[in-house]
Order: sequence, then structure tokens, then C-alpha cells
Amino acid sequence: MATIDFGGVVEEVVTRDEFPLEKARQVLKNETIAVIGYGVQGPAQSQNMRDNGFPVIIGQAPEFKREWDKAIKDGWVPGKTLFPIEEAARKATVIQYLVSDAAQKAVWPALKACLKEGDALYFSHGFSIVYKDQTGVVPPKNVDVILVAPKGSGASVRSNFLAKSGINASYAVFQDHTGRARERTLALGIAIGSGYLFPTTFEQEVYSDLTGERGILMGALAGVMEAQYDVLRSHGHTPSEAFNETVEELTQSLIRLVADKGMDWMYANTSTTAQRGALDWKPRFKAATLPVFKDLYEKVKSGHETEIVLRVNSASDYREKLEAELKVIRESEMWRAGAAVRSLRPENWKK
Repeated sequence: MATIDFGGVVEEVVTRDEFPLEKARQVLKNETIAVIGYGVQGPAQSQNMRDNGFPVIIGQAPEFKREWDKAIKDGWVPGKTLFPIEEAARKATVIQYLVSDAAQKAVWPALKACLKEGDALYFSHGFSIVYKDQTGVVPPKNVDVILVAPKGSGASVRSNFLAKSGINASYAVFQDHTGRARERTLALGIAIGSGYLFPTTFEQEVYSDLTGERGILMGALAGVMEAQYDVLRSHGHTPSEAFNETVEELTQSLIRLVADKGMDWMYANTSTTAQRGALDWKPRFKAATLPVFKDLYEKVKSGHETEIVLRVNSASDYREKLEAELKVIRESEMWRAGAAVRSLRPENWKK
């Protein structure tokens, strides 16, 4: 364990120095890992583990042809490393339950019947366990129940791995039947290519994750961008100017400075006019949004957001309705302008 000072609060984290890949291989040498679900996290985590030399198989419902075909395209072989969900679960000692939250509720009765004493039931989200009254996911007492939650999308988990960096991940143990739950968890975190691992609980992971996705990571970011874009357009600015000042400069310049050395570094490397304006307006934006974030957190913690997720995402026409909602965003002027702006980046110029 490495002890790190996070702004005055000391935390213990696990890095690849303390828990190297070879140690992870030793911990998991007698395990068979089944990744259940080949949707968002499944492809990235499974391919990373395979590339790192771990014994991995895929459990995917063949009737979901898009995911099944993608698994085959990625090199998984039906009957050898690619199986229907229940068959894969029975073959494994570590079952990584990576289908969507709504699907976890639907698949759980069949998956539960496949669990054997001493298996490790692995999650990358605390959702199903924390909201068990709504999902019905209550593991048997004779298995380990563990979590490794990468702090990024599946695409980022894979691309960062290929770039030889890694996505940071949280980890937790909910139930330790074997006495090996923690070392299994850490080994799996290293196996999927985590940058470093920091401790959490299933509850804290799901509360922070749902708040973050609905808040600054996705919902708030998209909403604030749209608001600024609309104001600029209403005052006669062109789509190109409005998009560049709202999105392109953020994603292609400023956020990279924040990622490199922090917000103060980004401020220090902008004009004095920009610095002054940012420092003056920051408190107003915080005051305006703080009540929204407080309300959001309470709705997450109460299970209100869970009820919406399970109801909407379990509907038979979920994918059609999702595509219709995404189409509205995609075809809005702001994001059509974005597509045009991206096409004009130097890397896309005709040679």
C-alpha cells in the first residue's frame, strides 16, 4: 500500500509497484475468469486481461447478435473462449458481472444458480448490490463479492491500456467467504490494467458514480455547454465561433492543461483577462449549481434514480427510444457544428 496525501487527506492506494502484474498472475493462477456481458466494460476488461496473460472466457447471450459478433471479431472463439452466459459462469471461478444494470436484474436468477462455493462474484458498479430491494440481486453467503470500478468508459479502459498508461479504479469487498477476497480483488484490478486502485465501499462507489454521470461528467457538462452555445448564437455569433468557444477550446486545449497539472496550472497559462473573469465568475456558477448537485445526490442515495434506470432501461423498446433521444442531440445545430469543426482539425486535412 502506498500512502498518499490528497490535499491534506491521507489515503492508502495500491499501485503496480506494490502489486505488480506478476503477483496478480500468481494470485489468479488457478482461476478461470468469465466476463459476463460484452457491451461497454466487458470488451475492454476482457481483452486487457487476455493481453496480460490471464485465463479469460466470455459469457454472452447469442441472441444479442451485435455483442456476440463483436466478441468473435475481437478474437473470442465460440465453444472455446466464448459461451452462452450460464455455461461460461459454470466454467469459471471468477464471474465478472458486466452486463448493464437493468440486465443484471433480469439475468440474476439464472446466474445465481450457476455460482459455486468459493467463486468470486465481481462487479464494476455497486448498483445491483446496494439497491438490492429493487434489483433482487442478493448473492449467496458462500461466495466472495467484490468490486473493481474503473473511472472511465470501456473505450478509455482499453485505449489507455494500449497506450501503456491505465485508468484509475476503485475497489471494494462486500463479502469475504474465502478469506482471499481482497487479494483477488487487487489482482483483478491490476489484471484489467488499472493505473492505481483506491479503496471504497459498494455504497460510496454507486453514490459517487451516479452523481458524477448525471453531474459534471455528462449531464451537467452537456447542459452547461448547450446553455452557453445558445446564448452566443442568440447574440449573432456563428455556429463555428460558438462551438469553438464552448467545446473545442475546452476539449482540445484547456482541459489538457487541467489533466497535466491541475486547475491552477490551467489558470496560470491563460491570459490575465481570462484569469480574472474565471476567478470572478467561478463563485457564481458554484452557487447556482450547488443546490442542483445536492438534490441530485439525495435522489441517487434514496434510490429514486435507480427506479428510473430499471424502469426505462428494462423496456422492450429501450434501444429505439435511446436512439431517438441521441438523434435529437446528434442533429442539433450545436453538435452538427461540432462534426464540421472536428472535420477541420489538421489531422483530418486532405494530404
